[in-house]
Amino acid sequence: MKPLKIGNLCAPTPIVQGGMGVGISLSGLASAVACEGGIGVISSAGLGAIYRDYSTDYREASIWGLRQELRKAREATRGIIGVNVMVAMSNFADMVRTAVAEKADIIFSGAGLPLNLPSLLPEGAKTKLAPIVSSARAAALLCRKWFSEYKYTPDAIVVEGPKAGGHLGYKEEQLADPRFALESIVPEVVAEVKAFEAEHGCRIPVIAGGGIYTGEDIYRILALGAEGVQMGTRFVTTEECDADPAFKQSYLDATEADIEIIRSPVGMPGRAIRNSFLDRVKEGLKRPKACPFDCIKTCDVTHSPYCIMLALYNAFRGKLQNGYAFCGSNAWRADKIQSVRELIATLRSEYDNFSLRESLFGAK
Repeated sequence: MKPLKIGNLCAPTPIVQGGMGVGISLSGLASAVACEGGIGVISSAGLGAIYRDYSTDYREASIWGLRQELRKAREATRGIIGVNVMVAMSNFADMVRTAVAEKADIIFSGAGLPLNLPSLLPEGAKTKLAPIVSSARAAALLCRKWFSEYKYTPDAIVVEGPKAGGHLGYKEEQLADPRFALESIVPEVVAEVKAFEAEHGCRIPVIAGGGIYTGEDIYRILALGAEGVQMGTRFVTTEECDADPAFKQSYLDATEADIEIIRSPVGMPGRAIRNSFLDRVKEGLKRPKACPFDCIKTCDVTHSPYCIMLALYNAFRGKLQNGYAFCGSNAWRADKIQSVRELIATLRSEYDNFSLRESLFGAK
């Protein structure tokens, strides 16, 4: 594997650990990945619920929580630490400004196009900005917008395919359409980005994610022009993952048939592991009377069957009877808990073995 270079940042292992909320990827997982040469990512989603003992004000608790997680990560590693901030979050600007103030190395932002993200970066800040897109068209639009409005070019671009976990930037009918498969859209995004690079004399590495599970997967995606990969699901069943053991066990217990697409209260399709909570939702779970957090801009409590923040927070705490686990399409393949170090070593070995076979026998 070649290192992933993003400006002056260099990750010896070209793997970005996907930001997983609520609470699934905090300082514990992020610092462990960074220590192994990858890019560790803290999810800013739901920190106001996790740190509610600090303040009953969701936004104040979120800011405090992100500061604490970034500082804990910094104490644990000298590697690259990023923060994932969803555009759909009502406290999007707060989280971006807090991440920058705490000198996060890079901000990854999706769940909507972060068209105004550079406006939140003060002059002289060294934090890199990496938008998450789901198509070449979105990548082109965002690059042009950032350059024309802010004279800023993305430091990297993440393209997520429809096999990713959590909320998905696709319509339900697109999820199984080969035209939207990661293998189809990566070359399109790479071509669009290369054209922009040539026009503006810049360098924007493309990072691909969604359904990447093995070292062979990494090899195949990098061969399409990506310079790094984003992996979330594979890191859930690690010792350092910040989720409760019961959350991790739900991955180990899942079968392929248990992985399903749900209709999320935030208005986007999502991928999760079927359980009794989701079954009750389908049967007509009672709707919440009020919104306790105001965490997502697009969530309408009058039409939501449940509070997604509470459901994901409960899952993070291991209370899956009152919540559920988001996951990628390959979650059912998890069969053991291992350390991040062991996982990275396995991925490297798989990559090297497949690379050797390709060089000896060619593509099959």
